[in-house]
Amino acid sequence: MTNVLGRFDFDVIAKWIKPGEKVLDLGCGDGSLLRYLKDEKGVLGYGADNDPDNILACIKNGVNVIQIDLEAGLSGFEDGFFDHVVMSLSLQTVRHTERMLDEMLRVGREAVVSFPNFGHRSHREAIAAGRMPVSESLPYQWYNSPNVRFFTMADFEALCAGRGIAIRERHAFDDGKAVVEDPNLNASIAVYRLGKAG
Repeated sequence: MTNVLGRFDFDVIAKWIKPGEKVLDLGCGDGSLLRYLKDEKGVLGYGADNDPDNILACIKNGVNVIQIDLEAGLSGFEDGFFDHVVMSLSLQTVRHTERMLDEMLRVGREAVVSFPNFGHRSHREAIAAGRMPVSESLPYQWYNSPNVRFFTMADFEALCAGRGIAIRERHAFDDGKAVVEDPNLNASIAVYRLGKAG
C-alpha cells in the first residue's frame, strides 16, 4: 500500500473518489484528505468538524470547512448533493450511529467509513485478561476515550444488513497491510464503501 497521505485508510478512500466529484468529509481533522483530493483530483470538497483547532488547521490548509456538531445531524445539506460523504476513524465517536449513516446516504450518493475493529485479536486478548484494550487503533484509556461505540466488523455488517445499506466494497488492514483471512479477528482497521440497497 502506497500510504500517500500517511494513512492507509486515506489511500483506499482516495482511490474510490473520481476526479471532479463533490465530497463531504465529516470529522475532517486538519483537512489533509480533502486537500489531497482537491490537489490531485480537482474535487469540490467540504470539511465538517466541531473542534476549533481543526477548523483553523483546515483554513490554513486551504480547505473549505464548516463548524458543526455531527450529533445534530446534517440537516443543513441537500439530499443527494454530494457524490461521497466520508467519515474516517470517527464513526465510533458519535452516539447516534444509525441516524448518522442514514444522513450520510441521504446527502451523498455513497458513504465511506473507516473505524477501528474492536474484534481484533489483541482487543479480545485484553478483554480476556480483564482490561479494556489500548492499541494503535484504540489509543485511549477507557476514562479519556472520545469513542462512545465499540463495535466489530461483524457488528457493523449486521447493522448495514438490518438497515438496508449495501456494502459495495470492504478493505481490512492490520499494521498497514491488507487482511484477507478472517478480518473480523485479524484486522485492526476496516474501511467500507456503502450505498443504498436496491
